[in-house]
Amino acid sequence: MADIRKVAVVGAGTMGNGIVHVFAQGGYDVTMIDVRQEALDGALKTIGGNMDRQIKKGTLAESDRDAALGRIATATSLDEAAGADIVVEAATENRDLKFQIFRTLDSVAAEHAILASNTSSISITEIAGQTRRADRVIGMHFMNPVPVMKLVEIIRGLATSDETTRTTVALSEALGKTVAEAQDYPGFVSNRILMPMINEAVFCLMEGVADREAIDTVMKLGMNHPMGPLALADLIGLDTCLAIMQVLHDGLGDDKYRACPLLRKYVAAGKLGRKTGEGFYSY
Repeated sequence: MADIRKVAVVGAGTMGNGIVHVFAQGGYDVTMIDVRQEALDGALKTIGGNMDRQIKKGTLAESDRDAALGRIATATSLDEAAGADIVVEAATENRDLKFQIFRTLDSVAAEHAILASNTSSISITEIAGQTRRADRVIGMHFMNPVPVMKLVEIIRGLATSDETTRTTVALSEALGKTVAEAQDYPGFVSNRILMPMINEAVFCLMEGVADREAIDTVMKLGMNHPMGPLALADLIGLDTCLAIMQVLHDGLGDDKYRACPLLRKYVAAGKLGRKTGEGFYSY
C-alpha cells in the first residue's frame, strides 16, 4: 500500500470541513483548499466547534484537539495540492466544476498522488477521463456529518487500479470508517436508493397525501429512520438533491428518477434547506 502522509481537501463546505476534521484527528497533515478565504475561516471555526463538542462528550482530549487543529493548513489555490499523497475533492455537486478541478489537480499534484472525489453521484470514470492518471482516480464518498457517520462508499472507475483501491480502502479504515465498495453507476448505492425516496416524499407533499410532519413521522416511527426524508433533504441541501436526481435521470434514462416539480420550485426560489434557513422547514 502507498504511504499516505499528506492530504489535501478541495472545498471548505459541510463535507469538505468534515473530511478535513477526520483526517486531522486521524493524525494526517491536511491542507484545506477553497477559492474563498472566508469559507476557509468559517470551516476552521466549524471544525474547532465540533471538536469542542467531542471534548464535552468525553470522546476527545483537549491536547488531541490542539494537535489536530495544528495539522490543518489552508490555501486558496489548487497549486497547494502539489505536496499531497492523496487529494480529496469535495466541491459542489456540479459536473463541469469537478471536471475543471480534476484537470487542474492532474497538472499540479505529484505523479504518485491519488485523486479522489467525494461526489455522491457523478461518474468516477468520467471524472478520471479528465486526467492522465485514470488508474489513480477513485470515488471516496463520505457521509454527512463526516465526523459522526461511519460509512465511506468507495467507487472504482473503469480504469482505477487495484493498488489505488487497496490504498483508499486502507486509508478509510485507518480513519475508523467502515467501507462499502460500489460499482460506477449513477448514484452508486447510497443515492440511487436514498434520493428516489426523498423525491417520492416530495411528491407526497406536493400531491397532498400528507403534510410534512406526517410524512417524516411515518418514516421515522414506521421505518425506524433517524430522520424523516424531508428534514434529511433540508440537511443535504435541496439543490444537491435536485442535482443528484438529474444525474440519475440522465444516466439511467428512466422516468422513475424524474425530479419532483415541487423540488425544482423550491430550488428555483432559493429555499435550499438549512444552509439558506428555509427549505421544507424553517431554521
